[in-house]
Amino acid sequence: MTDLELAEAIARQAGELLLGLRGCGLFAGKSLGRAGDRVANAFILEALREHRPGDAVLSEEEQDNPARLEARRVWVVDPLDGTREYGEGRADWAVHVGLSVDGQPALGAVALPGLGEVLGARPRPLPALGAPLRMLVSRTRPAKEALAVAEALGATLVPMGSAGAKAMAVLRGEADVYVHTGGQYEWDNCAPAAVALAAGLHVSRVDGSQLVYNNADPYLPDLLICQKQLAPRVLDALRGEAGVGTAQQG
Repeated sequence: MTDLELAEAIARQAGELLLGLRGCGLFAGKSLGRAGDRVANAFILEALREHRPGDAVLSEEEQDNPARLEARRVWVVDPLDGTREYGEGRADWAVHVGLSVDGQPALGAVALPGLGEVLGARPRPLPALGAPLRMLVSRTRPAKEALAVAEALGATLVPMGSAGAKAMAVLRGEADVYVHTGGQYEWDNCAPAAVALAAGLHVSRVDGSQLVYNNADPYLPDLLICQKQLAPRVLDALRGEAGVGTAQQG
């Protein structure tokens, strides 16, 4: 099994476990989210130990092991991205299984279990752009920078939950631009970045620089995903927004 096939299989099965847990009726709300985090994390870690025992792992739900900093290959996973949405019975949550090689998002898979879909890091045709453009924002706390960029582009807003769901919405043709400045960690965007890059999208920090993974501090606060022809316009709008390089978590 290739690394990509493994990532897709793990993400798919973790998503099925999460759907089963949500449907059992024993948990609800925040307790459901906590249980989902634990169940999915345990499954993903066990699967990686079984199939890639020599690789390091960085997971949101696991105590960090500094030994990963010496590893070339590091699996960067978010067992349940969008815990709130999952606990509320919504569909805009995801499972992230990414692989960083030498600090780059080499490959990954993002499962959207609520939609019955797994998107792996494979080439794919890109959807047509909307008219007007559609900008993804947090459904609960849209960042002021994203709102300012949407205004500069004349874009309509598309509120959505998890980072993975928003990133994949660009590939799925549900939106055109995903700008995030509200604070993320490596597990929030490694797998989505790998999938978006393989599809031929522009993926960067909001200052246009590359995303780099397996850092001692996994805080990676900002992200831009869009089609390549849009990137210069979006980056120009971001540069015109004061304070865009000093994003705060939220």
